[in-house]
Amino acid sequence: MTPDIQLHPRLIVADPDRASAFYQDALGAEQVFRAPPGDDGRPSVVELRAGGASFRVSPAVSSWGWLSPGDLGGSAVLLEIEVDDPDAAGHRMTAHGGEVVVPIENRPYGRRSGRVRDPFGHLWIVTGPLR
Repeated sequence: MTPDIQLHPRLIVADPDRASAFYQDALGAEQVFRAPPGDDGRPSVVELRAGGASFRVSPAVSSWGWLSPGDLGGSAVLLEIEVDDPDAAGHRMTAHGGEVVVPIENRPYGRRSGRVRDPFGHLWIVTGPLR
């Protein structure tokens, strides 16, 4: 018997409230929880839900080993989001401050995909059906 496991990725960012607003605007995510602000004025965690997936954002705290992509010199993880219209999703991300790293195009492996770096340094593969 396998255990029931839930995975909740946590993205480390400088400003969790700003990141939450970006993911709500760019990905249509819904904020489902926000911890009260700590001594530094930032919440320790904000939980978001986009479609059937949930993820969290937390502030960078170097003494805890919580480092943002800016602290690391880049993102150590690729986040993949599958959507019906990757072009529209990529456009929303760039309209809200994301940067295209690899253009969204039809790929030889039968998907339309590309990569966008969000304003916080995290890399997203945006993928969906061919156009």
